[in-house]
Amino acid sequence: MQKSVENLRREIGLFALTLTGLGSIIGSGWLFGAWKAAKVAGPASIFSWIIGCLIIICIAVSYAELGGMFPESGGMVRYPQYSHGSFVGFIAGWANWIAIVSVIPIEAEASVQYMSSWPWAWAQNMYDGTHLTTSGLVLAFFLVIGFFLLNYWTVGLFAKANTIVTVIKFVVPLLTVIGIYVVGFKTMNFTHVSGGFMPNGWSGVLTAIATSGIVFAFNGFQTPINLAGEVKNPGRNVPLAVILSLLTAGVLYFLLEFVFIGSVPSSMLSHGWAGLEMKSPFADLALALGIGWLAVAMFADAVISPSGTGTVYTATTARMIYGMEKNGYFPKIFGTVHPLYKVPRSAMWLNLAVSYLFMFLFRGWGELVEVISVATVVSYMAGPVTVMSLRKLVPDYHRPLKTKGLAVIAPIAFIVSSLILYWSRWPLTGQVLFVMLIGLPIYFYYEAKRGKETFLKNFKAGLWLVCYLLYMMLISCLGSKQFGGYNIIPYGWDMVVVAVSALVFYAWAIRSAYFTDQLKEAKSLNQPVEYENESIKKVAQN
Repeated sequence: MQKSVENLRREIGLFALTLTGLGSIIGSGWLFGAWKAAKVAGPASIFSWIIGCLIIICIAVSYAELGGMFPESGGMVRYPQYSHGSFVGFIAGWANWIAIVSVIPIEAEASVQYMSSWPWAWAQNMYDGTHLTTSGLVLAFFLVIGFFLLNYWTVGLFAKANTIVTVIKFVVPLLTVIGIYVVGFKTMNFTHVSGGFMPNGWSGVLTAIATSGIVFAFNGFQTPINLAGEVKNPGRNVPLAVILSLLTAGVLYFLLEFVFIGSVPSSMLSHGWAGLEMKSPFADLALALGIGWLAVAMFADAVISPSGTGTVYTATTARMIYGMEKNGYFPKIFGTVHPLYKVPRSAMWLNLAVSYLFMFLFRGWGELVEVISVATVVSYMAGPVTVMSLRKLVPDYHRPLKTKGLAVIAPIAFIVSSLILYWSRWPLTGQVLFVMLIGLPIYFYYEAKRGKETFLKNFKAGLWLVCYLLYMMLISCLGSKQFGGYNIIPYGWDMVVVAVSALVFYAWAIRSAYFTDQLKEAKSLNQPVEYENESIKKVAQN
């Protein structure tokens, strides 16, 4: 049963919402992503960021249209249910929740890992080079509590705090780009290191997109969508915030990778890019170049950037649980909103507990980032399918942002998402896809209460997604050795097979869509809003 979102307080404007999206994107990804991508792809990792950003924009365009159509909190886990029913809705929502809730502990761990390079013994004892120690875990524990408390009383406090934090953590990476470029940049690093410009070929460039934190870094575009129920003028502000935050962050990440590649001292590259070991990458680089003031700024920002992102994701994941409860797959208590502070507190408590579970299972940034990236890609699959299905099912619904060329962009987004999943390398793809299927008993438990006819209708509409996930596990296993497979499908042809297969599954998914009860009930959310001025209206429409 569709519940009203009017009891959530609409306080967030375009500027704060854009900064919220930017705040989600610029987190621990900038602290570690450039170094990790360079280890996998060498100087060619600059291509990884460009390709990765373009792929995410294709996916985000689909969700931006949906966010404008249905401005509700937890929207990312609601939209697939509108076009394909509860089975697809649950799998997509489960994957998205797993991917997003695990960001909270990874941001806390990133802060502690960077702090371990501070010149004090107590700080250096928090990280042993691979995992957080007991003292490091204790500090991470309190950081997560801080994220929680900033969201506990009001969304307004969260938005104000995030605006300040985002401005700070955007300035520090920008100073990093300028400072390192001026002091230590040299073009010879792009060609004269062992292996040359592209030491691992294009397979390295593509694997870096999937596993080096690039997909993870851009994942924050979801935040403005998931907060849509608390946004002023959401039909205009949500799509604009998504696109603006992605473009701004994309330029910054490219510049960070570019100056990182060009400024690593030759003494650190004696074993090539794959052998480049750093504890706190950009801070270590600043110290090696003698830029002490910049290292100090980065050590401070290593607390601010991940903490800001962790705070944002604490808000986002609570709205996702709120949305999944509305879908009917969590106890009703998680769909309640505090009558005074207007935040879903019960959902926040659940996510706090799950965050601590992830923290104790994965005690380092590198351990979690690959798992999060693959789970994130799985959650993206439903967006392009849903937006085009709704164009077919409800062409008359109001669309504040109707993207031109989406009939081409959407299948391309589905294909490239499938390729990212494949590039993640076997056996990681199989392991994470298996985790995606573990949540099905929860679905079957709640769905059993709704009757056989409803179950069969939803199962038929979602059969394509289960078959797709199992098929991708098989292809990843049989694929080329460059992507960890058994080399039964040779390199080059493997990506052709994935692309063609993805197009087949996309067509199947579109044909499986039907006019669900939830879509009918969501009509109340799909209401035109007045734009504040005509120039903004033209931007949104074009």
